[in-house]
Amino acid sequence: MLNIEWHQIGVVASKEFWDRIRNRWVLAVAAVFTAFALVIAYFGAAQQGAVGFNNIEVTIASLVSLVIYLIPLIALILGYDAIVGERERGSLDLLLSMPITRFELLFGKFCGLSGALAFSTLAGFGVVGLLLSYQIDAASLFHYAGFMFSAILMGMAFLSMAVAVSVIATDRTSASGIAIALWFFFVLVFDLLLLGALVVTGGEYGGDIFPYLLFLNPADIFRILNIFGMEEVKSLYGLSTVFPESLANPWILGTAMMIWIIAPLGFASWRFK
Repeated sequence: MLNIEWHQIGVVASKEFWDRIRNRWVLAVAAVFTAFALVIAYFGAAQQGAVGFNNIEVTIASLVSLVIYLIPLIALILGYDAIVGERERGSLDLLLSMPITRFELLFGKFCGLSGALAFSTLAGFGVVGLLLSYQIDAASLFHYAGFMFSAILMGMAFLSMAVAVSVIATDRTSASGIAIALWFFFVLVFDLLLLGALVVTGGEYGGDIFPYLLFLNPADIFRILNIFGMEEVKSLYGLSTVFPESLANPWILGTAMMIWIIAPLGFASWRFK
């Protein structure tokens, strides 16, 4: 039976969170999110000949494309040296000499980094949410809140992968290389491989399992979770033709995202022991 001291986890998480706040890294990320979100929200409908904060669905669709590139990269950079950095600085042995287990240290760091990532996401996109709240209805605001929450979950999934990388890497250089490789694979390469396979086979093979393969990428889960809730933009992405409505249930997608958060962290905990 696990004997977990949650107070120890809280102490580690709090230190990790405030360290990120004090070095202004989180505030810089929040400022970047705010700037991009404001520009997209105001000029997102410029192609239709209009500007201003008025179309929440177009705004969210544009922000989804932005977030898929930025948040995974930020999460991987945030977490890749969580353990290997302590090991290189020689502080890991000192930490483990204290009355704290390896799981408590690992989970505390993950919670602190997740808190910092969530704070920057909410602070950055929350400004746009406040501006939009005066011009859109409650249902649209609910969509926007769901977008921010799912962005945090996706960030935690990539942060979990980064922590796993930090545990298995021998030094910070190799950890950063693996983290960047993961970003390239999941954000830039994964979808191209799937589409390429469909095109090469003329759609005869793999079409049935194609929707399920999208669950192997947390960035795709995030995209489907947001796009399928908006009728106006669902057709623009073409997802409705390749992804069945039955799999677009938020509970199914949310469960898949939680698996992406728990599985790499569980692997990291096992290896760290």
